[in-house]
Amino acid sequence: MELTTLAHAVAVVGAGIAAAGGSIGIGLVGAKAMEAIARQPEEKKDIQTNMILMAALIEGLAFFAAIISLLVIFSK
Repeated sequence: MELTTLAHAVAVVGAGIAAAGGSIGIGLVGAKAMEAIARQPEEKKDIQTNMILMAALIEGLAFFAAIISLLVIFSK
C-alpha cells in the first residue's frame, strides 16, 4: 500500500471520528444543560447561553478537524 493511499485512509477515518466526536460532545452538552435547567429553572437563561457557547466551540473544533482531513485527502 502506498503512503499516499494510507494517508488518505487515515484522513477519512479521522474525519469520521471528528464528526462522531462532535456529535457526542454536543449531545452531552445538551443533556447536561437540560438536567441543569430541571434542577434550577431560574437560571435557564444563563445555562442556555453557556450551552450554546460550548456547542459552538465543539462544532468549530469538529469542523476544523474535518477540514484538515479533507486537506490531506485532496492534497497532492
